[in-house]
Amino acid sequence: MTVRRFHVEGIVQGVGFRPFVYRTASSLGLDGWVANVNGHVEGEVAGPPRAVEEFAARLRADAPALARVRRVRLSEARPVDVGPGFRVRHSAPADPGPAVREIPPDAAICDVCLRELRDPRDRRHRYPFINCTDCGPRATIIEDLPYDRVRTTMRRFPLCAACAAEYADPADRRFHAEPVACPACGPRLAWEDLRGEEALRHAVKMIDDGGIVALKGLGGYQLLCDAGDSRAVGELRRRKHRPTKPFAVMVADLRTASRLARIGATEEQALTSPERPVVLLARSRGHGPDPLAREVHPGLARVGLFLPTTGLHHLLLDELARPLVVTSGNLSDEPIAVDDDDARRALAGVADGFLTHDREIRSRYDDSVVQFTGRTRVTVRRARGLAPAPLPMTVREPVAGAGAQLKHTFTLAADGHAHIGPHTGDLADLSTHEAFLASYDHLRRLTGIEPGVVAHDLHPGYLSTQWAEAQPVRRMAVQHHHAHVAACAAEHGVRGAFLGIAYDGLGLGDDGTLWGGEILLATLSGYRRVGRFATAPLPGGDAAVRHPSRAALGRLLGGETLGSPRPYPWLTRHFTERLDPREVATVRAMVARDVNCPRASSAGRLFDTVAALLGLADRVSYEGEAAVLLEAAAGDQHAVPLGHRIVRAQGLWVYDPTPTLVDLLTRQLGGESVARLAAAFHATVAMVTAELAARAVADGAPRTVCLGGGCFVNRRLLTEVRRRLHSHGLRVFVGGQVPVGDGGVSYGQAAVAAARLAGEE
Repeated sequence: MTVRRFHVEGIVQGVGFRPFVYRTASSLGLDGWVANVNGHVEGEVAGPPRAVEEFAARLRADAPALARVRRVRLSEARPVDVGPGFRVRHSAPADPGPAVREIPPDAAICDVCLRELRDPRDRRHRYPFINCTDCGPRATIIEDLPYDRVRTTMRRFPLCAACAAEYADPADRRFHAEPVACPACGPRLAWEDLRGEEALRHAVKMIDDGGIVALKGLGGYQLLCDAGDSRAVGELRRRKHRPTKPFAVMVADLRTASRLARIGATEEQALTSPERPVVLLARSRGHGPDPLAREVHPGLARVGLFLPTTGLHHLLLDELARPLVVTSGNLSDEPIAVDDDDARRALAGVADGFLTHDREIRSRYDDSVVQFTGRTRVTVRRARGLAPAPLPMTVREPVAGAGAQLKHTFTLAADGHAHIGPHTGDLADLSTHEAFLASYDHLRRLTGIEPGVVAHDLHPGYLSTQWAEAQPVRRMAVQHHHAHVAACAAEHGVRGAFLGIAYDGLGLGDDGTLWGGEILLATLSGYRRVGRFATAPLPGGDAAVRHPSRAALGRLLGGETLGSPRPYPWLTRHFTERLDPREVATVRAMVARDVNCPRASSAGRLFDTVAALLGLADRVSYEGEAAVLLEAAAGDQHAVPLGHRIVRAQGLWVYDPTPTLVDLLTRQLGGESVARLAAAFHATVAMVTAELAARAVADGAPRTVCLGGGCFVNRRLLTEVRRRLHSHGLRVFVGGQVPVGDGGVSYGQAAVAAARLAGEE
């Protein structure tokens, strides 16, 4: 007989791991026990040596689908606690010790539960909250670890006799499934004073009649309407104050999705995964009328589709038999509502009715968003289904990344991995800032990570920076674009120096100016700027971000002079004459007098400039809209790149876009189409990027390149930049699990802090 103590770390709670251990040990004829302890699983096992070895091997290789086994340790033990047979023990109390605990994200309904949902003979037939050890809520209901029902928001629903029997039966797939419930003992739907099926019927009728329903989902409220009803979608836009930003669409199955969009193998895998993210896809136009209203994604050739996450989603789609707009239950830029009373206050002017339930949402998680360029996945938003699952990071001393201002997330990191917190949005909004504080405190307590260092952005006006500076621990400032490229490098395990290319809207540089088109010679702990885009004034500061026409005027009137003559007035007249003359005069005076005109080397603002010059966007309603429209206009067009120039200025390689704009305006006057000019601009930026990288490499930079910044959400730009960099023999990485935009800044900040701390040892 051999007796061993086993200790398993990773995502091993809330994923059916104890039942798996029980069944594995029993099948091998082993004695012992297993329990949740803190954030891991441990126990003892006794039996023949070969059987014990096989048991340990299966723990590593055959874990449940939702589990992520990071480490299995076996140690000698005395057979004091090992009786005959194998059993699942009650969880041990939480230990405030140093072990980092990993939190399972929510998982979409599994196929077996879906069959039961639709089976009239099953006792959970049409029960919206059906789940098992392979699916259902996790992160959104956990209040503390170890993960047991009494430490989740399911504690207020005592198990009925039938559910209790399943919960206690080792042969049942609901053995120790903590959210297990049924119509007799679990949460119930509500619509005003109605319950259950009646509530569902009223919600279905409301949508069928063209109304808007607020639905209490897994990680927060969602707003639903008929995706084919122009009036309903338009009304949702008006009420939600979201005039143009595209809506996500939920469809019943892959067959429906394939009628709406072109779906490759990697995209299909993402759509059907337990994470169920929104996947951005190219539209496919079939014969007959479009099943989606034009207002769903106005002016764009791509749509965000996702499959049902819960039993309730499936029931709605089964009844309505049409695609549904499913968007965050909030007003524009506010956090998604989770509390019932708050939701009714915030959404009273948006929703025509509320389909809710009596299970509390403990953590706020919006829907995740991903897209693909070939087989390369790019995460746009890491949220429900993905967060807060840990990501790799070389870190020992606990650190936190405070994040940026827009698309805000925070990161907690320790013991070799990092947890990116929920996506919360724009911290300028007070309710979003409060949501960040609550989420940070909750995840810090759950993971057990108490950071000794908080890394933050350089910008003193960011609320995340101000929060970091108020923390009673060591603070560490990290430049915004260094954080972007460090996030990419840390995710991919890049060691040593690399060439970082960071293209985004705006971030404060270490020289006090605004950056956004940067070539950096970097390591995780530091960087040196070796290239950039030429600067231009932003008349009115933030006003120029909201009005691309202002950014264009700033570029035309006051762009950095690097030896290229500015465009002649006859070239720009068709642009300026369509604008309000008073605004043109005001901007001209502001630029001439350098009044409220911060200069920026921003790639994002150059995209805005070109979009405005081509008549695609003079003003925008959401961040990045002009660039989105420019990418959509380019489509699959092939075009000859525009003129461009790279010069040496103050020790840096600098892209001078003036020849680009002159060529663009000249070809526009010559009758070249907007589509071809948009495509030509993308090709030009890709060519410029490759040339800047090649010059940096010629000066001694490494041949490994890490891309970061929100501009690389642009699939056309990313594809062409990677192709041209590869043609120069460079090795290229881009964020896959970590968002490439500002949602990944906190991860990069934490990686930089960890590297600097390691260098101090």
